[in-house]
Amino acid sequence: MRRLVLFDIDGTLITDGGAARGAYHAALATVYGYEGDLGRYDFSGRTDPQITSMMLRDFGLSDDAIRPRLPDLWDAYLAGLAVNATPERVRELPGIRRLLDALHAHSDVLLGLLTGNIERGARIKLDPPALNRYFAFGAFGSDSADRSALPPVAVERASRIEGHQFRGRDVVIIGDSIYDVRCGVPHDATTIAIASGKTSSGRLRAENPHYFFESAEDTEALVDAILV
Repeated sequence: MRRLVLFDIDGTLITDGGAARGAYHAALATVYGYEGDLGRYDFSGRTDPQITSMMLRDFGLSDDAIRPRLPDLWDAYLAGLAVNATPERVRELPGIRRLLDALHAHSDVLLGLLTGNIERGARIKLDPPALNRYFAFGAFGSDSADRSALPPVAVERASRIEGHQFRGRDVVIIGDSIYDVRCGVPHDATTIAIASGKTSSGRLRAENPHYFFESAEDTEALVDAILV
């Protein structure tokens, strides 16, 4: 059986040491005059466009005021992220490289990304730990603000690369947030939750993922869960 394995980024593959949040806050201030407190918000599992709408609406701006300046926001954010995302700040999480190498060695496994990051931001984040080479494609927050719409995007791109239509449980979604689990449910995907991010083990377990792990360090068990 072929497997399409889709990884979240933040809290699953890497920790960025606040690099993205700092760049994003500065970009919001520059483009929209934002003066709010980002610490009030949990970004886990949400898409970049979704986060932006949520925060700027709370700040008192309408969608009509937000939408025209989004390209400027992304440009400012990406410029700041490129500066902030140093190897000292952006680090792969324990067990991740060993897991990716183990999956990459299986000819019946195709790796991709499924993340709320806009694509250019995702690639900047994965560059310091040299993880981009594992992922030729993905589905991103720049494809849709709705995370539940991203699995079909990834499946369609995978089918173009492989000439194979992945369906149902053959699609495996791995992430550290409740939204990583939830986005797989409407598509009958296999969901694997890893408590390596900000979401507690209890909250992740309550979402009833197909498999749960405290970290990505148990390579053999994770690979077995993916290939079963």
